[in-house]
Amino acid sequence: MKENNTIKTPKAKKIKKKLEIHNDVRIDNYFWMNDRDDKEVIAHLNQENDYTKASLKHTEQFQKDLFEEMKGRIKKDDASVPYKKNGYWYITKYEKGKDYPIYSRKKESLDAVEEILFDCNEMAKGHPYFQLGGIAISADNKLASFSVDTVSRRQYTLYIKNLITGEIYPDKIENTTGSSTWANDNETLFYAQKNEVTLRSETIFRHKLNTSSKADKIVFHEKDETFNTFVYKTKSQKYIVIGSTSTLTSEYRILNANTPDEDFKIFQARERELEYSIAHYGEHFYIITNKDGATNFKLQKTSENRTSKENWVDIIPHRNSVLIEDIEIFKGYLVVNERQDGLNKLRIMSWDGKQDYYFPFNNETYTTAIGNNPDFNSDVLRYSYNSLTTPSSVIDYNFETKEKTIKKEQTVLGGRFNKENYESKRIWAVARDGVKVPISLVYKKGIKLDGSNPLLQYAYGSYGSTVDPYFSSVRLSLLDRGFIYAISHVRGSEYLGRQWYENGKLKAKKNTFTDFIDCSKHLIKEKYTSKSHLYAMGGSAGGLLMGAIVNMNPELYNGVIAAVPFVDVITTMLDDSIPLTTGEYDEWGNPNNEEDYNYIKTYSPYDNVMAKEYPNMLVTTGLHDSQVQYFEPAKWVAKLRELKTDTNKLLFHINMEAGHGGASGRFESLKEVALEYAFLLDLEGISE
Repeated sequence: MKENNTIKTPKAKKIKKKLEIHNDVRIDNYFWMNDRDDKEVIAHLNQENDYTKASLKHTEQFQKDLFEEMKGRIKKDDASVPYKKNGYWYITKYEKGKDYPIYSRKKESLDAVEEILFDCNEMAKGHPYFQLGGIAISADNKLASFSVDTVSRRQYTLYIKNLITGEIYPDKIENTTGSSTWANDNETLFYAQKNEVTLRSETIFRHKLNTSSKADKIVFHEKDETFNTFVYKTKSQKYIVIGSTSTLTSEYRILNANTPDEDFKIFQARERELEYSIAHYGEHFYIITNKDGATNFKLQKTSENRTSKENWVDIIPHRNSVLIEDIEIFKGYLVVNERQDGLNKLRIMSWDGKQDYYFPFNNETYTTAIGNNPDFNSDVLRYSYNSLTTPSSVIDYNFETKEKTIKKEQTVLGGRFNKENYESKRIWAVARDGVKVPISLVYKKGIKLDGSNPLLQYAYGSYGSTVDPYFSSVRLSLLDRGFIYAISHVRGSEYLGRQWYENGKLKAKKNTFTDFIDCSKHLIKEKYTSKSHLYAMGGSAGGLLMGAIVNMNPELYNGVIAAVPFVDVITTMLDDSIPLTTGEYDEWGNPNNEEDYNYIKTYSPYDNVMAKEYPNMLVTTGLHDSQVQYFEPAKWVAKLRELKTDTNKLLFHINMEAGHGGASGRFESLKEVALEYAFLLDLEGISE
């Protein structure tokens, strides 16, 4: 499809910038775009937005229709399943006609009078972006610490509210991570503050009620720039825990929550590539760890008073085929969230050793996870379940009676949805090195596999983050118009265990890209789609994946959506003032090292744009993005415009008021999805 020739295509000016390291020179003609305060930069971004709007003007009504259609499937007056903690039932609800949640609670009984804690609709007034961060309630239930971000750079301002009087105390704490933790004295609050420049979470403070935040004491400062720090309280309420983690290494400190003025004690000192996490129960800590080469992790325990690793003993030993992802501890039972052959499993183990079994799940493309279970003494496990064809459910499982109660099933409004009309399956593509890569698919029943189906292939593939096959009511707008949706579980995730991640990072990073391409070829070969109907989508590190595949095999795709894409890998990873850079060395490599530099340079999308044909492309970003800076996609698009030899669409949409997560309103974000879907559907000639 040709670009609209009546609209002037944005053309960025070029200012030659030499970037030299390891006796290698790169020329970056668009380096000048890095200055967010430069009026020329803003003018250029506005011109790109105008161009995108004009190019898709003929789809404006369709975008509105898609927005209303997607919005129409969502229940307007919705509420979470209440959960009980420390004598109160907590509820999050949405009211009809309002964009933001309302947080409330009821004392002891769900029939009690409702107490509104926070109405985000009121709090958001006057702000183009609004996000309520973490809420922490004091042990006596009288105070709440809460945080707010009105810029979308994930820099939260922390406040304290008196829940008895409704007063919000005048003192505020700026530039925090958003979460905070009360000690058991109802006076002491711990929180993490970020570095002003890099936004790295690096310092834990102790704040005393009714004192100025300027007097807050530093209890821990993380000096290593590759680590981030955080603080929380154990479910048992006995310990305050400071965690400090990098990609490959972790370290924890503990303090009795009844004595918050004492010093934290190191649980187990950091050792390179020793990962562990801790939970407390009775007189023991329970540890998920990769100690002694346990690649897929094992579960160990140790006494409260002897926490160093030589005292850890096995509860669940390491297994090559089973990844331990998480645990949940109750007074009578241990619940283990495991993953085997790509599928989530919930294992129930009684502390008395009499019971040890798995929940039965029959679907091959489902997702299940342990839910919110703050009550240590409960006989009920709350968990979630959904699949590509089944809306999400919140389910309570009673350990004693073995009964399951569906507390809530996601409602899909509009009257047209019937899960029996859709089909999902998992297939396997063989990658070029012989490894089998799973693909989860969903589509309307009855489609013919003749190569004529439009197919949207999605993947992420970094940080061990796994995209499980999940239900989306929004996605129905594609499925109902004949699209197949595919999630490629490429290396770089942990879908097939920890080794699946290890084989998709650092010097094995290209496996992520070639896996995706080999999945594309398999989908074409098996006639799920064809080159003229295949579309690819990814965001953030998945946007890097999109940048890599269009450089490597642009001919395979008719269209690509790259959302907030991380595409200028070398320049970003050499700039340690940019948020996230130093903590990412164990994921991508450190280009200050020549060997790493040379490897990254072979795939970094911005460095590998060439004079050739590229698919139709839509690139999106947020001006205030703290994860992937706006200038990465801005420079990439400018270079693509300069070098590409085709007449295909290249559109760049910048949300001038948002960051990495896009718009903050409940429905506002659907407008961005409607834009993306209209772009895809327009390429297929579908206009209604």
